[in-house]
Amino acid sequence: MIFPAVDRAIFSAVALSLGFGASLFAQQPFQFPTANHALYEIGNELKFFAPTAPDKPWTTGSFGCVRTDGRQMHEGLDIRCLQRDRHGEPTDPVMATADGTVVYFSTKPSLSNYGKYVVIRHITEGIEIYSLYAHLSEIRPGLKMGQQVKAGEAIATMGRSSNTGEIITKDRAHVHFELNVLVNDNFAGWHKKTFPNQRNDHGEWNGQNLDGLDPREILLTEHNPVTKFSLSNFIRSQTELCRVFVRSTNFPYLKRYAALVLPNPKAEKEGVAGYEIALNYNGVAFALMPRAASEIPSKARFQLLSVNEAEARANPCRHLVVRRGSRWQLTDSGIRELELLTY
Repeated sequence: MIFPAVDRAIFSAVALSLGFGASLFAQQPFQFPTANHALYEIGNELKFFAPTAPDKPWTTGSFGCVRTDGRQMHEGLDIRCLQRDRHGEPTDPVMATADGTVVYFSTKPSLSNYGKYVVIRHITEGIEIYSLYAHLSEIRPGLKMGQQVKAGEAIATMGRSSNTGEIITKDRAHVHFELNVLVNDNFAGWHKKTFPNQRNDHGEWNGQNLDGLDPREILLTEHNPVTKFSLSNFIRSQTELCRVFVRSTNFPYLKRYAALVLPNPKAEKEGVAGYEIALNYNGVAFALMPRAASEIPSKARFQLLSVNEAEARANPCRHLVVRRGSRWQLTDSGIRELELLTY
């Protein structure tokens, strides 16, 4: 059960009455990136989310298959501004969601549909998470890559920068906020090989290399005063879209997300010949089990083992699998996701 709250003092009183004490807030690894906390006001979602148009539902500003009638993925939250200058432009400070290290920022909006954006690396429970803040009007002067920042520290000012043909209007001014896993350290090499005629202006911090988790679910789950939030448990409990086998034994994700690798005594004894991987609908690999040669179903480089048909119908927007006749298959997008993961 999620306990909605609009006032920290009320939330504190509830927590204390349940015996959690002040330590409860230490259980919340991620904070809001702006002063807008209306996510907790049930029924007032339009105070928090910026939908794609005035006549569109608030869900179009949330995470998931929420655009173009469910066919287009939106990998973050579009959080409304609270403050404006006399010209109607947003002035809200954008803050680091957790302690971390600035790994990248871009001050040239023409190079990305993120516009001006910042990426910060966080480590929670030994797991690397990368927060991204986009459509900024200004990045804090003096901010440097490699710089340590604290949770709640201002890193930028909200804006509406972008390189898309569709201008972000003043009434939709927002920060686009993501929480991601990093797919592969070797993204630049993979991109050059896969898309030889396309530019990659952002190295490994290209959005294609960042697979998003739902920040709304994380913020709501960690706000629950009854259960202790665990990031590792949150990731492991993702709904499975499909299960695949990859004939690869040494790729960066295995080391970076070692907490998601499951034990298999047979593979430990006989040697690892590949990995069975569970993917959610956004392509996040949330469970990876080593397999011995005797357990491998075929000699294919990639093999689709199973599909959660209900999830495939509910969340089709990444187009990772497709049903042709009576059989499910990996799409070109699905194969490309596995090629990037294992590159």
